[in-house]
Amino acid sequence: MGNSRESEGGPDRVPRLVTKFVDPKAEFLFVPRERVLDVAKEQGAIPYDSPGAELFHYKEGGDERCSFDAIIKKYKLTDPALLDMAEIVRSADAAPRTPRSEGAGLEAMALGFRANAKDDFENMRLQFPAYDALYAYCRLKVEGKAKLEHPTR
Repeated sequence: MGNSRESEGGPDRVPRLVTKFVDPKAEFLFVPRERVLDVAKEQGAIPYDSPGAELFHYKEGGDERCSFDAIIKKYKLTDPALLDMAEIVRSADAAPRTPRSEGAGLEAMALGFRANAKDDFENMRLQFPAYDALYAYCRLKVEGKAKLEHPTR
């Protein structure tokens, strides 16, 4: 369960992470941030990306981590490409000391998808292929088969 688009944010990366690597049959509810914990308790849902939720931003080694990181940690996901992707997501979603250049583009895409989608579920549907492509790039990168031609200078 995450925030609705009426609150700050809306579904971005987390639903794809969950459906691809944790539970392909996961269902998502989106409610205003101030209702996430209450509705999760009422529905028996797992809250994320909301203050007070286990799966929320946290600090590790003096660096800010995001909900995407919290899910990777909780479910002990170790895929090297996914961990590389997490660095990019963290750069779009938090304030790491060493941001990845790809993070700014990811944040811009997420804002554009939110603006174009009529609701949270359409937003997810539109974004899933972009996150699949980002994961494919990360897989190629960790295999030494891809690198950015024009990284931030």
